[in-house]
Amino acid sequence: MEYLEFETPIKVLVEQIEQCKELGDQSQVDVSETCKKLEIKLEETKKEIASQLTAWQKVQLSRHPSRPYALDYINALTEGTFMELHGDRQFADDKAMVGGFGKIGRQSYLFVGTQKGYNTKTRQYRNFGMANPEGYRKALRLMQSANKFQVPIVCLIDTPGAYPGLEAEERGQGEAIARNIMEMMAIEVPIIVVIIGEGASGGALGIGVGDHVCMLENTWYSVISPESCSSILWRSWEYKEQAAEVLNLTSSDMLKAKLIDKIIEEPLGGAHFDHEQTFDSVKKEIQAAYRRLNKMEGKDRIRARREKFYSMGIFSE
Repeated sequence: MEYLEFETPIKVLVEQIEQCKELGDQSQVDVSETCKKLEIKLEETKKEIASQLTAWQKVQLSRHPSRPYALDYINALTEGTFMELHGDRQFADDKAMVGGFGKIGRQSYLFVGTQKGYNTKTRQYRNFGMANPEGYRKALRLMQSANKFQVPIVCLIDTPGAYPGLEAEERGQGEAIARNIMEMMAIEVPIIVVIIGEGASGGALGIGVGDHVCMLENTWYSVISPESCSSILWRSWEYKEQAAEVLNLTSSDMLKAKLIDKIIEEPLGGAHFDHEQTFDSVKKEIQAAYRRLNKMEGKDRIRARREKFYSMGIFSE
């Protein structure tokens, strides 16, 4: 387990608990009471840190290297039934965008998500979770197939943004994202969107149109990352913490602005401390959203989805 700078007190206590248990095993001394006290202190420390998290620290948590990624969620939710599909039928198969069919219980779903890597090699393979135009075209191809066969769609978002390279722009990055947004507005089956990590810019919006949009507690959703905002406004990345505050990009900010529908609570300390509990929370949210949305007719879902997004940004004084 890797620890961020502000998680140092947690790291110290975890190491103390491990040492305490090891000492008990080696010396056959009863250290259960000491371990219990340390575990109580660990829980209190996690609660204290969680209550004082800044916007920038939540951004850091969303990028935690031990945090589960899209394929981790898909494999855990589908329990071995996931069948990944590839290619946009035009140019290539984008490894940063994954998609395929799988079952949660007896219900089939199409899963689409942006996938990051676990180490240097896989991060390069997945292009650091930044999809090219062919990734968005693959996602749309799969979503249209799901719509044809009346299979609900689950989108898992965790991206620092769409790939900004010259070749991506040459192949129509902006058009691909815009087309996805337009087409997703007309899909009849339920679309459930879950932001599991970073939700940056058009890279997130390209698969972010849904009937039910929710965020895990320690994630962010914004038109721009704090670092990029800082570099534009202050010509330096040094003001990224200040940028994170003014962007209002945390899950609580998004819910307050009515840009999402729900916040999924994470395990104490963050999703990286308990993957299984996180998977279970996401699974329950997907199933609950599907049960509610499935009661509606397709045309009614489309109408409600459009009204939901049309109303964003409207305010009165």
